[in-house]
Amino acid sequence: MKNSHLKELTKGIWKENPIFVIMLGMCPTLAVSTQVSNALGMGLGVVFVLTLSNIFISLLKKVIPDSIRIPSYIVIIASFVTILEMLMHAYMPSLYDALGIYLSLIVVNCVILGRAEAFANKNSILDSALDGIGMGLGFTLGLTIIALIREVLGSGTITLFAIGGWDGVIRIPGLASTPIRVVGMSAGALLVMGLLKAFFTWKDSKKGEEK
Repeated sequence: MKNSHLKELTKGIWKENPIFVIMLGMCPTLAVSTQVSNALGMGLGVVFVLTLSNIFISLLKKVIPDSIRIPSYIVIIASFVTILEMLMHAYMPSLYDALGIYLSLIVVNCVILGRAEAFANKNSILDSALDGIGMGLGFTLGLTIIALIREVLGSGTITLFAIGGWDGVIRIPGLASTPIRVVGMSAGALLVMGLLKAFFTWKDSKKGEEK
């Protein structure tokens, strides 16, 4: 893979992370980060929609008139969200129920619309696909980190996907019996998000000082 392609793939994971740097997609980030399984499910759904919508928008960028650019993007994104909802409803019903309305709200997720407007309609199909994958993985990583902290401290568990007879729940001794309830609440979501943002900003400033 060429350096330019590698850069497009990896920039969203750290340098331009949608959650911790660009600060987009806050609504689903704060709403579904109560369990790790929900965060992973939402994150992978965003990877699916973001990558495919980026590809199609890049493919049709010379066909879509500027006057209806944003509505056209929403139609394309909504089509892939509908496909995602149907697949989850059929094959992952428990995750579909857990995500609820936030799955449909991927249509107006600022990360997806932002990448369509800022990147996909100006770049090649390959670069747009790599941008979609990278930004989607960055969103998934950020969402999962927040969910892991909130669930571990807030309920003393780590909830993954159930396999076979296993319920998918890892219980952490000590925290499971004396959890910090506020971390699992709405206020806790904002608190964890703010502390993580402060940490990553501090890390970036330290790198700048070293240079």
